[in-house]
Amino acid sequence: MGKYLFRRLLLMVPTLLGITLVVFFIINLAPGSPIEQQLQALQFSGSADAQSTRGEATVTKEVLDALKKQYGFDKPVHIRYWIWLKNIATLDFGESFTYEEDVLDVIISKFPVSLQFGLMSFILSYLISIPLGVLKAIKHGSKFDYLSSFLLFVAYSIPGFMLAILLIVFLSGDSFLDIFPVGGLYSDFYDEMTWWQQILDRIHHFILPLICFTIGSYTQLTLLMKNSILDEVKKDYVRTARAKGLEEKVVYLKHALRNALIPIVTGIGGFLSIFFAGSLLLEKIFQLDGIGLLGFNSILSRDYNVIMGLVFIQSLLMLIGNIISDIAYVIVDPRIDFN
Repeated sequence: MGKYLFRRLLLMVPTLLGITLVVFFIINLAPGSPIEQQLQALQFSGSADAQSTRGEATVTKEVLDALKKQYGFDKPVHIRYWIWLKNIATLDFGESFTYEEDVLDVIISKFPVSLQFGLMSFILSYLISIPLGVLKAIKHGSKFDYLSSFLLFVAYSIPGFMLAILLIVFLSGDSFLDIFPVGGLYSDFYDEMTWWQQILDRIHHFILPLICFTIGSYTQLTLLMKNSILDEVKKDYVRTARAKGLEEKVVYLKHALRNALIPIVTGIGGFLSIFFAGSLLLEKIFQLDGIGLLGFNSILSRDYNVIMGLVFIQSLLMLIGNIISDIAYVIVDPRIDFN
């Protein structure tokens, strides 16, 4: 296992290089750059260097050269990528063009929203889907199985952002019921509450967004759990357990469940993605300032350093998550040997 992990860690380096190389060149080839955005700002602010109302001709060459040097665009794109790589080796992601702060600080400032919803979504999806999948396998072919499958597919087919709009209209407005707040993470007078009131206020604000974040995550995991259990109960060792006169629940929960969990652990490594869980539409609808909104705004404003920081960290977490999934395989089934 040690040799396998070492090989996987070594393979992470060229994989990260390939991902960042492609993304870096794509965003630099895309039309519109921080310089053009700054030039537009100079035009609208009535800069003394403005000479016309079109493109780069609106400023003097000195101002244009200064802007290129300020943003590092006075060098060829391959040189800029090499400089970016050297800075990444020291965890220096550069400065955000938009926020004028360190990129890592900007990304970390968005963590609370993404981490809270990502963590809760991850926990709820496994806490609900695995027991539900086992119960559906035990009651396979029953009314409960058919009804729960119908509800799961309905939930899976509903887009999260559409559900968000419907919930706000029916449960957060004056038109119907005014039960939940429209958006945000807490109320305006949050600081004046007691700690218990603050907890209840957070829960109150979390309910609708969390429903929309998790609505489509139960179906696949539940059906995977159910089908995995049903595959296991057809095998000889389960038939032997039944032949010994064991109860069905014991057969399912003690003998079949552990082996049935092997396909489920594929997604265990995905828990690292909770740090960057974000949905642009849901964050816009519920007025949440998270990673999804940060990435979208960074692309619009051509904030290259923030984009590359997000891509690098998310890719790194994804690769580490894949390794964790492999380790989970071995823990669940010691017969698996990657060596």
